[in-house]
Amino acid sequence: MNDLEAERRLHAERLQPGKFRDPDITATGAERARVALERLETLWINTGTLCNITCRNCYIDSSPTNDRLVYMTADEVRSYLDEIETLGLGTREIGFTGGEPFMNPHIIQMLDDALSSGFRALVLTNAMQPMMRPRVQAGLRDLCARHGDRLVLRVSLDHFTAGLHDDERGAGSFARVLEGIDWLSAEGISIAVAGRTCWGETLEAAREGYRALFAARGWAIDADDPAALVLFPEMDETRDVPEITTECWRILDKSPASVMCASSRMVVKRKGAGAPAVLPCTLLAYDEAFEMGATLAQSLTADGGALDNGKVKLNHPHCARFCVLGGASCSG
Repeated sequence: MNDLEAERRLHAERLQPGKFRDPDITATGAERARVALERLETLWINTGTLCNITCRNCYIDSSPTNDRLVYMTADEVRSYLDEIETLGLGTREIGFTGGEPFMNPHIIQMLDDALSSGFRALVLTNAMQPMMRPRVQAGLRDLCARHGDRLVLRVSLDHFTAGLHDDERGAGSFARVLEGIDWLSAEGISIAVAGRTCWGETLEAAREGYRALFAARGWAIDADDPAALVLFPEMDETRDVPEITTECWRILDKSPASVMCASSRMVVKRKGAGAPAVLPCTLLAYDEAFEMGATLAQSLTADGGALDNGKVKLNHPHCARFCVLGGASCSG
C-alpha cells in the first residue's frame, strides 16, 4: 500500500462505523436514496489519469505516474457519440476530464468529432505545458475558428492568489496557468474558471477576488456567472458526512433530479481492460460497484452493486459531500 492509499484508508475510517456499507440501507436502517437518469445532458470522457502535475488534494489522484485509467482513443469516443444518436438521448454536451486531457494524443480529434457532431465540448484543463504545445495550440485555433463558443475550456485556478493556488498545485504553477489563460484569451477561445471554496472566504469575497484578477488580466470572464466561474465545495475526506436517505429529499427540499447523476454519465478505460466502462459521474472513477456496463444502452438498466435498474444508489461519501449537500455539479 502506498502513502496516498494509506492516507485515504485512514480518512475513510473517520466516517462513523457502518456508513456507506450496505448499498440499500444506511447505518441507521433507513432506505438509501436512489437517483434515476432524467436525461443524459452531459457525457463525460475521462481521457486518462496521467497529468503533468501532482496536486495535493486531487480527488482522482492524477499524477505523472498514475495510469490506472488509460488514454481513451478517438474511435472509442466516437462509438459513444454514435450511440447517443442511436438511443435518442438528447445529450447537449461532451465533457473531457482527466488527468490532464491535453496529455492524451487523441484529444484534438476527439474534440473535433464531438463538435462536428453538434455537441458542445467542455474541457477541464490546468492550461499548463500540455496545452501550450504547438500541435495542441494549432488544433485549438482551428476548432475555435470552425466551432466558436461551442468549445469551452474550463481552467483550474484554485485561488485568485499565487500563494494559495501554488500550495495546492506546486510552486510556480499560478504563473504558468496565467500564461495559459492569457493565450486562450488572446486567441478568442471561450474560457471558464474553476476555483475552490476551502479557504475560509465567503462566496462573495471569492468572486470579488477573481473579478479583480480577471479585470487586471483583461480576461472576458464574468465572475458573477456560476457557469463561467465555478466554485467547487471542498471534498474533505477527513470529515464525517451524513448518508442520504429517501427522506432527505423532503428534509432538504431538494429534488433527485438536481443531483449530477440525474443528468450525467462518465466513460473510463481501466488499465488492462478490454473495453471502456460507463459510470454514473466524474467522482467515482475507481469504485467498481458503480460500473454500469460497457455501453450507454447497458447503463440504462444496469443492476447490482450500487445500481438498481439504471438508478444510482447514493452509497459513497462524495454523493453527499459534493452533490447533495455541496450542491455542486461538474457540468457546465
